[in-house]
Amino acid sequence: MTSLPEYPSGRRLGLVIDLDICVGCHGCAVHCKEWNTGGHPAPLTDQDAYGADPVGVWLNRIHTFEAGEGNDCRTIHFPKSCLHCENAQCVTVCPTGASYKREEDGIVLVNEDWCIGCKLCSWACPYGAREFDENEGVMKKCTLCVDRIYNENMQQIDRQPSCVVTCPTGARHFGDLGDPASEVSRLVAARGGFDLMPELGYKPTNKYLPPRPRKTRARDIGAPRRLVPMGKTERLLARWLDKLFTR
Repeated sequence: MTSLPEYPSGRRLGLVIDLDICVGCHGCAVHCKEWNTGGHPAPLTDQDAYGADPVGVWLNRIHTFEAGEGNDCRTIHFPKSCLHCENAQCVTVCPTGASYKREEDGIVLVNEDWCIGCKLCSWACPYGAREFDENEGVMKKCTLCVDRIYNENMQQIDRQPSCVVTCPTGARHFGDLGDPASEVSRLVAARGGFDLMPELGYKPTNKYLPPRPRKTRARDIGAPRRLVPMGKTERLLARWLDKLFTR
């Protein structure tokens, strides 16, 4: 077995998600649910899962929507989880200190022994990343699978968040976004990765890679290949993301 080296202080561990190749299969959400319900680190509940009023905790959710106008419309699958912000307001508003940000790697976590379920953190989070467990009366959130990435009993290839390991298209990447030379940082620079709602100043660690220009459509078969301008695609994507998180 090959072990990864210990993470040095000052890292900003996070995810880079490629919106161009995410197919919306929900594999990341299902594996996240499975891993965190199997005794790591806290079970994720479901109540009346197949009934008329299901209630459950999902630390990773995927939204699917149409972005575009007329014939320049495309389906976008948008995964959403905690972004592990540098200026995490969920930590600032927590009255008990249950929500905290680790200095060694920038991961935002919840100490469930201190959480009183007041939901202030969920109101402060503009990304809707907090989940209230109705059964246990506490808030839960993505942990970046701290029980996996530091687990020396696992193979090196498995020492990544469960959502990254299970993604069939390779749309999810994990690494140190505080290191400009890291693989994920280079990917963000090459593809124009962006922060979600940067105007808020929360400085999320996780980044999103925009969809690439569409090169051809079914109705263009036999016709000269043409590109949808990337600027227009990015504007439309930003408009739909704004609607998604402010409605």
